[in-house]
Amino acid sequence: MIIKVCGMRNIGNIRQVAELDIDMMGFIFWQKSSRYVRMISSQVGTMPDYSSERFHQLSDGKAIVNAGNNPKRVGVFVDDMPQNIVTRIYNYNLDYVQLHGNESVDMIDNLVKTVDPDIHKNIKIIKALSIITPEDIDKYKEYEGHVDMFLFDTKCDTVGGSGKHFDWSLLERYDGETPFLLSGGIGPDDVERVKNFHHPKCVGIDINSRFETEPGMKDVDLLRSFVSQVKGV
Repeated sequence: MIIKVCGMRNIGNIRQVAELDIDMMGFIFWQKSSRYVRMISSQVGTMPDYSSERFHQLSDGKAIVNAGNNPKRVGVFVDDMPQNIVTRIYNYNLDYVQLHGNESVDMIDNLVKTVDPDIHKNIKIIKALSIITPEDIDKYKEYEGHVDMFLFDTKCDTVGGSGKHFDWSLLERYDGETPFLLSGGIGPDDVERVKNFHHPKCVGIDINSRFETEPGMKDVDLLRSFVSQVKGV
């Protein structure tokens, strides 16, 4: 099972979480988010946005998320300008772009053509879809064949990170071919709920706010326990 931890920005916290048995780490580049990566902070200060040096400050010049399992880096965007996304892909060496807005298929196709292979070879696209009704599931058909993965999240005003569940049984309606991540308020007490959810295209989960001590700061002990139980380690 893929486990993605989203909403990261503190250097020390990033390094600790990267040492866990997780597969993806998300960085939010939407300015209205309380987890917006305007600056990545540490005990010794902050580094300004757009700095390509931010991931080379620790471990003798090695990228700070090269610790542990070297989780894939995911940049989260909401109806952002393509040139801004390209800049973040380059500066943060992103492996995935996660799109939470109303991005068009043409925009996505053009973005991939611009980035792959010259800026980042094999860049992957995750399209997030906000769910509250069965009809919300059908939105996937617009993007099928144009993205590498879907993320089904709870529809809310904050574009993710709400800590609220949606009715996972609605995903029985999904009959696409693209794999997906399950999101929406998954917390420490949802181990059995996650393990008991089955869909042939579900490849993992996305977790965020319910493992935080404050926005952007994850409780590493809670995460460690949860990941161990979900993965059966």
